[in-house]
This record gives sequence, C-alpha cells and structure tokens, in this order.
Amino acid sequence: MLPYASTIFLSAFLLFLVQPLIAKQILPWFGGSAAVWTTCLLFFQSVLLAGYAYADASVRWLKPRQQMIVHIVLLLVSAATLPIVADASWKPTGNEDPIPRILMLLTVTLGLPYLMLSATTPLLQAWYWRRYRAEVPYRLFALSNFASLLALLGYPVLVEPWFGGVEAARGWSVLYVLFAIACGATGFISVRGHENEVQAKQEPAAPVPVLTLLTWLALAGMGSALLLAITNHVTQNVASVPFLWVVPLALYLITFIICFDHPRWYRRDVFLPLLAAAVVGMAYMSDSLDLIDRKSTRLNSSHT
Repeated sequence: MLPYASTIFLSAFLLFLVQPLIAKQILPWFGGSAAVWTTCLLFFQSVLLAGYAYADASVRWLKPRQQMIVHIVLLLVSAATLPIVADASWKPTGNEDPIPRILMLLTVTLGLPYLMLSATTPLLQAWYWRRYRAEVPYRLFALSNFASLLALLGYPVLVEPWFGGVEAARGWSVLYVLFAIACGATGFISVRGHENEVQAKQEPAAPVPVLTLLTWLALAGMGSALLLAITNHVTQNVASVPFLWVVPLALYLITFIICFDHPRWYRRDVFLPLLAAAVVGMAYMSDSLDLIDRKSTRLNSSHT
C-alpha cells in the first residue's frame, strides 16, 4: 500500500497546490477579475477529465508493461517542460480576448504536468487492483482528495505568505520531479508483481447499461457545473478575494472525502432531507443580496 498511497498523496497535493499558485502569477496580467479564476478553473476541470480519460484508455487498451512504459515516457517529457513559471510574453497588450489567451498560457506552462498528475489516482488505483484483487482501492481516492484539500488550504496560510510566486513555482517543480520518480518506481513494482503472480481466471463483468453511464456522467457534470457557477457567483457578487475562490472548491473536495472513505459516511436517509432543506434555504435567500435590483441599476446606468 505504501508506494501507491504516497505517490497518490503527493500527486494530489501538487495537483491542487498548483491551481492557486499559477492563478496568482497571471492574475495581475489580466486585471484581477473573477473571470480569470473561473477560466483557470475551467482549464483545471477539463484537463482533470482528460487525465481520467487517458488513464481509462491506458488500462483498457494497453498491456501492463506498455502502460508503464508510456506513462514513464510522458512523465519524462512533462518534467522537461518545467519549471511552471508563466512567461512574460503571454501578458496581454489590451487587444486580445483574454479567455483563449489564458487557456493557451495554462496549456503551454503546465498542461502536460497537470495531465500526468490528473491521471495518477485512477491509474494507480487500477494498478493496485490488478495486483491486490482482495483489496478495494476506493480509499485511495479519499486519500487523494484529502491531500488536495491540504494543499488548497495550505497555500494561502503557508505558501503565499512565505514564498514569492516564482520561488513557489520552482519549489513545486522540484517536488514534481520527485513525484515522477516515485510514480515510475510504483509502475515498475506493479508490473513486476503482476508478471510474477498467477492470476485467477475471472468471468468478464457485465457491460454497464447506457442509461446508467449517462446518469453517472450527468451527475458528475452537475457537480462540476455547480462548482463553477457558485465560484462565479461568489467572486462577482460577494467579493473578488482570492481566498474566497478556495472555499467552494474545498467544500467540493470534502464531499469526495466523505463519499469515498467508507460507505458508512454516506446515508441517503440523512443527506436527502438535508438536500431538500438546502434547496428551500437557497430559494429563500436568493434575493438576500438584491442581485436583481443591482443588475437592473447597472443596466439602467449603462443605457444612460
């Protein structure tokens, strides 16, 4: 368990530490608006999904040794793109659309390292399950979200006050190299253990119905969409303070920790009544900030 748990913990820690780190680097370049963080969050969510897709395709279509070789090669290529310091040439001149420029900047600066970090948890869970079929790897996912939460909350408290943006980015890059070494070693251990053990023949699992797959995708998409919507609402209508951007994402991670740590933490007879009460509470509080009147005032003043 130790190689898998430590590698997953480090990958998840780096995955969420880099989000406020890179956002703070580019925030002054694009005016410090809430749209900068929302665009960054869109990038992070999209690449996270791409990492999951890569891990799934790797496990589904490649043999264990091929998976390890491909992943190690990608880790080496991603390490060659370090450090994750945004180049000043990406600063806007005032005539560009900022959203495509931010997305391209993030892709060039940390796209491949972020993709490798995103794929680590599902890929190592698959490797762990392939070698130790008697153990369920879902708690590793809870561990990864706990590490992500520590990084997210630790950045404004520990990293930002003590390190500058460039120094923190270089320190992150050093930790990424250590992660790449640990991940490669874990892949080697997994393949070696898989080749040395005698696998029992198992009947193939029944295919998942299409309606069930669509339901899973819709539920996962709703959670991500709500995260983006709530973050956008808080930063636009409450305050454009970087620390507030962290709060919805931290709550998002806590829900994954609860659900994947153990089945006893999720009880529908408890959570469904809480959901109903929350919906009623949100409906009651929807006018508390006078958002409709404020929006009408802005529109009238602009027309005037």
